[in-house]
Amino acid sequence: MVAQNATLKSKEEIIEKLKKPEVISGSEILLRSLVLEGVECVFGYPGGAVLYIYDAMHGFSDFNHVLTRHEQGAIHAADGYARASGKVGVCIATSGPGATNLVTGIATAYMDSVPMVVITGNVATTLIGTDAFQEADITGITMPITKHSYLVRKAADLPRVIHEAFHLANTGRKGPVLIDIPKDVSAELTMFQPVTEVNLRGYNPTVTPKKPQIDKMIKAIEEAERPVVLAGGGVVYSGGHEELFEFITKSGIPITTTLLGLGAFPSGNELWMGMPGMHGTWTANMAIQNSDLLISIGARFDDRVTGKLKGFAPHAKIVHIDIDPAEIGKNVPTDIPIVGDVKTALQIANKDVKWAAKADAWREKIATWKAEKPYSYTDSDTELKPQWVVEMIHEETKGEAIVTTDVGQHQMWAAQYYKFNQPRSWVTSGGLGTMGFGFPSAIGAQMAHPERTVVSINGDGGMQMCAQELAICAINNIPVKVAILNNQVLGMVRQWQELIYDNRYSHIDLAGSPDFVKLAEAYGVKGFRASNKEEARAAWIEAMNHPGPAVVEFVVRKGENVYPMVTQGSTIDQMLMGDEE
Repeated sequence: MVAQNATLKSKEEIIEKLKKPEVISGSEILLRSLVLEGVECVFGYPGGAVLYIYDAMHGFSDFNHVLTRHEQGAIHAADGYARASGKVGVCIATSGPGATNLVTGIATAYMDSVPMVVITGNVATTLIGTDAFQEADITGITMPITKHSYLVRKAADLPRVIHEAFHLANTGRKGPVLIDIPKDVSAELTMFQPVTEVNLRGYNPTVTPKKPQIDKMIKAIEEAERPVVLAGGGVVYSGGHEELFEFITKSGIPITTTLLGLGAFPSGNELWMGMPGMHGTWTANMAIQNSDLLISIGARFDDRVTGKLKGFAPHAKIVHIDIDPAEIGKNVPTDIPIVGDVKTALQIANKDVKWAAKADAWREKIATWKAEKPYSYTDSDTELKPQWVVEMIHEETKGEAIVTTDVGQHQMWAAQYYKFNQPRSWVTSGGLGTMGFGFPSAIGAQMAHPERTVVSINGDGGMQMCAQELAICAINNIPVKVAILNNQVLGMVRQWQELIYDNRYSHIDLAGSPDFVKLAEAYGVKGFRASNKEEARAAWIEAMNHPGPAVVEFVVRKGENVYPMVTQGSTIDQMLMGDEE
């Protein structure tokens, strides 16, 4: 306790010292302001336009800076940190190509509502607009994919800009905010005055919903015979998972969680139906299509969930709870709109919601569907099936790991066969579907939670997009466990070409990929390979017991498909259920 109090006192003393008004450079203002915002970890890559910032970091120890091997690795790691921790992720890159290398990661965070502050350098203010060396209009480039962008022209503005940026990123519908700092601004000397208040005219997100709208939802629940709750990532981002559990427990409404909503509700609960949509469960999709009341909570009716919009939930009255009023009615006509924070809305609703008494037969029907048509696959004694690998990883981690994925078939198998019981344990690129995201996001998640097991499930395609970040795992002993489901092909593209394009396989062969074990070892990371069940379990257990980072390559069946599958242009009850179809 003495040591903890001493540490606390030391931290408080550091904060007070950093608040002290004095004449310092823009770079020092930036670093101080980040610490005052509670930043503990920054991911970045230096270059000419940010050299003053990195010079100010020399000997600076008030937050941890992780030097990635690519700017895309930096922003995906910051994204994973934010999703796993609930804090704002921060990354830094230089001007021009450094900044443009962040664009994919910014778009990824924007689509999935992830709070991030992205700091870029720029050429000196006197050179802006002259096509100077490594100049790019990054604020213009990223305008459609940020909540807001700042081009800072005076060092004195930095404390206000940084404080506003963190406020914008982490309130309302969360998302990335970009701060572009010209090189001369980072060098400029000015009086540092900390900013603790925010006054943004026109930015006032609605947090508390209107009570009459909540009352309409409560009445609709009382009248419904076939109610369904569709919960999305907004539940996780709002911290409303406990309120959601109370709402479902009190109402008895069957619930389905979207790809980004996995973990918002315990998978073992009898009312949970699994994931809906293109690769969702039979139960979830049939329940939505036959429902008479559909309550969307923090979900935006993405096309991968709805399938053909014209035939989506054709019999249902639609209730939509969302912090972003622009999402309500955007894709699906809404009967009862509720604008507000999910957590707050559910707290209000939970005071009055009662058991959906007319839905007893419906709950029985749901239970029958779950028993008759769960996720399933044909196992093999001669080939390693990817679904079995994910089940094995779930078993060996006891379902308690933070799991990140890349994008493709392995992402869907992980979503289907790893069962999540707590929020912020599932990190994946949903809206943008960004290959290369999975591994660096695991690094960020591990930095956020050094005490937890972090598993990065990847395909052999996506892993090669950011494999260079193995270096920072080795150097910093970041103990991420990497599972590569290697089917020697771009699996999801191959599946579509098989089922939709009449087996016309075009440019999907990943022959010539590296020996992933040797690649891992080249970076100083422990590597394993497995091609059958016995090898797979043994290799995974050894990797789990290894104190540092480890890579396990699972050589899986090349022609395996993800089922169920709803093809483009179909309604979500028109599902392909397996290879026999």
